[in-house]
Amino acid sequence: MFLALAIFIAWRLCSYYMLAPWTRDGHIYADTVRLSADVPGIITAVYVTDNQPVKRGQPLFVIDQSRYDLARQQAEAEVQRRLVATDQARREYMRNVGLGDLVSQEALEESRERLQSDESDLVYSRTLLNVANLNVGRTVVTSPVDGYVNDKAPHVGEYVERGSPIVSVVDASSFSAVRYFEETKLNGIRLGQSADIYVVGEQVPLHGRVKSIAAAVEDRERTESPNLLPNIDPNFAWVRLEQRIPVRVTLDGTPDNLRLVAGRTATVFINEAPNSGAIQWRLRGSSRPSWSWFLFSL
Repeated sequence: MFLALAIFIAWRLCSYYMLAPWTRDGHIYADTVRLSADVPGIITAVYVTDNQPVKRGQPLFVIDQSRYDLARQQAEAEVQRRLVATDQARREYMRNVGLGDLVSQEALEESRERLQSDESDLVYSRTLLNVANLNVGRTVVTSPVDGYVNDKAPHVGEYVERGSPIVSVVDASSFSAVRYFEETKLNGIRLGQSADIYVVGEQVPLHGRVKSIAAAVEDRERTESPNLLPNIDPNFAWVRLEQRIPVRVTLDGTPDNLRLVAGRTATVFINEAPNSGAIQWRLRGSSRPSWSWFLFSL
């Protein structure tokens, strides 16, 4: 009797470990926005510190504006000069039109072409002024999302190249759990299924739902050759390990006393239907199963 019970318990344990949709290979994930300046220059002011919470639109740092202010003033002066030239060309053209036959057709055409050219130059100079104003505005780099400055804030005096990342912000609204399930467990996972996430070191579980399942993983036994033919590894491994497939779980919410940090380790359980007959245990602060719960569930 005891032997049969022991065999039954061992069989159920093995079945759960091998087939049930749970994994300890999970991590907290968040989108990280890498910020760079759209204009180059020296940083003259920094308004944030390492790991500081920031709001969308909050200024992070400022690039030296003196050169861009001068370029804007130059563009404004050019617009004024083009306005004067255009007004003069327009008056001359209208005078020639009013004189009628007293002005040759050639002179009339020349004044019309001069007016059209000056009007085009005016439009171009206004475009340059808009670019100059845009560059001045781009000297102030703001946060595009609500989140946290990630670990390293910039410093006054650093030179920023255009397009070179200088600081990153973790998007606070993008936290999710990404876990890697063995391919043998994918049959128990469906989009929209509820899930429980146990972050290592935390006593309070998180709850969420399956958002997506990866459509592809890298095939390590196949590479592309220079002539675009498949290059297959001729060595076959006798011990075949299941591929791990990324599955993302969106979080329903976060307790106030839990600080989510991207990269933290987590154990994830996919909740199966109550009538599925699957055995599920729960962790509280560790990755070890509750044997008393398992025996009670039998």
